[in-house]
Amino acid sequence: MSYRFEAGRLYRMPTHFGPAPGPRQLPPDVVIDRKLSPRLLSVTASFLTDPKLLDRHLPEGFTLAGEPVVTVECHHMTDIDFLAGRGYAMIWVSWPATFTGRRDKATGKFVAVIWENLADPIISGRGEIGHPKLYAEIQEPRNWGGAQLCEAGWMGFRFLDLAVSDLRDAPQALEAAPSDGALMLKYVPRTQAWGEADVCQVTLTPAGDPDNVVERRQAGSATVRFHRATFSDLPTMFHVVNALAELPVIEARGGTITVSRGNKWSRDQRVLL
Repeated sequence: MSYRFEAGRLYRMPTHFGPAPGPRQLPPDVVIDRKLSPRLLSVTASFLTDPKLLDRHLPEGFTLAGEPVVTVECHHMTDIDFLAGRGYAMIWVSWPATFTGRRDKATGKFVAVIWENLADPIISGRGEIGHPKLYAEIQEPRNWGGAQLCEAGWMGFRFLDLAVSDLRDAPQALEAAPSDGALMLKYVPRTQAWGEADVCQVTLTPAGDPDNVVERRQAGSATVRFHRATFSDLPTMFHVVNALAELPVIEARGGTITVSRGNKWSRDQRVLL
């Protein structure tokens, strides 16, 4: 007898073995505390760039919101509940944008690309909530020469260097423009009808994370550099890295280092129309 999908349960390929465990669906016998998991070390750097170049990479319905400031975030996570205490790292690249649809309007950070160094969150994040995730080798941030250093690469080619230095304590959260959350474009190609989409929709991660508790925050000077690549260097994503490498750093806007615990896993993700 063939199986049927259970209503309200999350599945991923291969679906034949039942609902899939992951960040938004843990086994019923696993006890978690969202205020303790995960533990995060976050290193960020921002810079002002050319608004015309950012416009090229915004989907239909999006416009820039405020200054054209690109933010690169490097997150190293440990003690992750859905990985049974293991960890991984991610890099986010975003800039402020507004989406205006037929029904909805939202302003926040447009997440252009996310790199992660583990397949499990890449697969679940792309399929379930529409995160634009790619794989990269991401080193754990290291403290050297008075700076916090982050880097990422793929099979020996380093495409990103980020550093935050001249650190000073910043106990209060830095002021930021009002935000509805993180905006992204979920795209799934249609099999056989090449060039067409099965899914093309804007998704929103609403702002606010009551389970995240900041233990320490520092601010400082920051530098970030994407290294141009050839097809030979990065066969499947040289176009992504080169687009980011082409963004001029008109003015550095500093960086932060944050140590925190707790995180939501985007069960509140929604589609904007």
